[in-house]
Amino acid sequence: MKDLNRYRNIGIFAHVDAGKTTTTERILKLTGKIHKIGEVHDGAATTDFMDQEQERGITIQSAATSCFWKDHQFNIIDTPGHVDFTIEVYRSLKVLDGGVGVFCGSGGVEPQSETNWRYANESKVARIIYVNKLDRTGADFYSVVDQVENILAAKPLVMVLPIGIENDFVGVVDLLTEKAWVWDDSGEPMNYEISDIPDDMKEKAAEYREALIETAVEANDDMMEKYLEGEELSIDEIKACIRKGTRDLMFFPTYCGSSFKNKGVQLVLDAVVDYLPSPTEVKPQPEVDLEGNETGEYAIVDPDNPFRALAFKIMDDRFGALTFTRIYSGQIKKGDTILNTATGKTERVGRMVEMHADSREEIDTAQAGDIIAIVGMKNVQTGHTLCDPKQPATLEPMVFPDPVISIAISPKNKGGNEKMGMALSKMVQEDPSFQVETDQESGETIIKGMGELHLDIKVDILKRTHGVEVEVGKPQVAYRESITKVIDDSYTHKKQSGGSGQYGKIDYTIEPGEPGSGFTFESKVTGGNVPREYWPAVNKGFASSIEEGPLASFPCVDLKVTLKDGGFHPVDSSAIAFEIAAKAAYRQSMPKAGPQILEPIMKVDVFTPEDHVGDVIGDLNRRRGMIGEQMSTPMGVRLKAQVPLSEMFGYIGDLRTMTSGRGQFSMEFDHYAACPRNVAEDVIKEAKERQGALA
Repeated sequence: MKDLNRYRNIGIFAHVDAGKTTTTERILKLTGKIHKIGEVHDGAATTDFMDQEQERGITIQSAATSCFWKDHQFNIIDTPGHVDFTIEVYRSLKVLDGGVGVFCGSGGVEPQSETNWRYANESKVARIIYVNKLDRTGADFYSVVDQVENILAAKPLVMVLPIGIENDFVGVVDLLTEKAWVWDDSGEPMNYEISDIPDDMKEKAAEYREALIETAVEANDDMMEKYLEGEELSIDEIKACIRKGTRDLMFFPTYCGSSFKNKGVQLVLDAVVDYLPSPTEVKPQPEVDLEGNETGEYAIVDPDNPFRALAFKIMDDRFGALTFTRIYSGQIKKGDTILNTATGKTERVGRMVEMHADSREEIDTAQAGDIIAIVGMKNVQTGHTLCDPKQPATLEPMVFPDPVISIAISPKNKGGNEKMGMALSKMVQEDPSFQVETDQESGETIIKGMGELHLDIKVDILKRTHGVEVEVGKPQVAYRESITKVIDDSYTHKKQSGGSGQYGKIDYTIEPGEPGSGFTFESKVTGGNVPREYWPAVNKGFASSIEEGPLASFPCVDLKVTLKDGGFHPVDSSAIAFEIAAKAAYRQSMPKAGPQILEPIMKVDVFTPEDHVGDVIGDLNRRRGMIGEQMSTPMGVRLKAQVPLSEMFGYIGDLRTMTSGRGQFSMEFDHYAACPRNVAEDVIKEAKERQGALA
């Protein structure tokens, strides 16, 4: 039986270009998993194994790999930094016990690091902080520590101080042991010496060490008392305090280094062992019933408990579908039959593998705490619970955001439809934030995603991985419709044509719902004028109609319908008659209820050099943007704004032109808001023209 206390399931997450993947490469080299280091900028990193990742130098899929450090097994997931792929970060955090947040020494806390930090807070994942790239021009460790405090509202616990900076960065001072780690210029991670703290840093190191101990003892009352009484604490006692405080999210041990130059990574690995929790030390996963309500039961991390696991990622490769699975309790063996509670179907476990990026190691058994991949599962999707068929249970599922942008695609070759369909269904399984649907009227295939880059990559994967060349239409914004007035109305559905007829009368109120409430239905009928068995039919009639709003056939949101009264016929009334009445009532009343078009508003975070701020703000204003805050950073200015998605197409090109190629931005969906009248008119006109062309 494996010792779960020696497991660490960790994720490495950060903004684009902070050096996550390079850091993962260094960890794999130090732990003996790889012998030659692959570089991201050469397109040779171990965990970036997709063509698209190697070309663009960004991580798209979260890659899983296992390695060992000081008798501890690390299951590491290297997650993407780009905002269009935050879904990968979110689902990885869901199954991890701890994380390493990597920040760029010169860029500091960048837009995506903020989003990832928020996700990690929501998932209550303990983290350590690693400030990377201290060898870069403009790097400033202390400034990044300030930003973590001020921008992320987090408490960094500084564990090391840098020796030198930029080109002169040679190593770090370990504040706990009061020793200096200094590397030579060979770039070899093992070529270092441990010596005394340089004289010019002794005062600063003593000041920071005192602050470290004062913060650490807050996690343990007994130690605090001992410290306040003037007793010297041992290193092990301080470490125990830091471990508890890190686990309780009171503070985040903060390290620094240069992964590219192989300086400082060992201390981060030691910190993972010393301070991040093992699977048995995190709060167990709650179990839920079929409606998603918590049952009060938990999947306790214990190999002897019933089997409980969560499928958090599906990946298709040349050997078949791989289902990445985090086992929370119990054990699983080759040949076992397991139940998928989402589908109610059982499947037999054929092969199980431990992943090392895109290579694998066959295993026969796995247990609570493991992250493994099961080969060839048929009907499993991301977020499904796998469990013991004799003792079924469902774990808290994952919630994924709705896509905000869509494009129409069609195969260039006439015969490519079937091939494209098969490829798309595999891609949807792999990525829950990617959706595909067929337009009923035009027969066009519509793909939907989280941003332009997201869909760009999907089209690229279709072409290269699946060999399907496609024509791509213009991006379409996912508009919605809602209403602004309360309408009391009545509708009677009557049909008599020999034999039994149809009859259903409803009196109802249609009113705007709370923002984000979707569709709600309520019946206030008393006295049996509409018998109770027909209420679900009325609900179904309205609910199925909201897919098409009255203005431009966009889905209607935030709508409340109350059934107040009505009438029925003892012979001619039926559920279908009341459903038809509700559908007709919707068409009759919605145009009178002050309908309006809603557009997705994006949270946009722009970085620009100081001398281009005016141009960037002027441009965002022209795009109907509302500028929020402005923050000066050592490298330039960060602007936060809210801008309609429809105005943001092609923005990256314009931003680069304005800022001589130095600007960056990230964008994520924030909320829906009413369109200004002139914009709404154009949207309606365009939608009608499109429908006319299809007709």
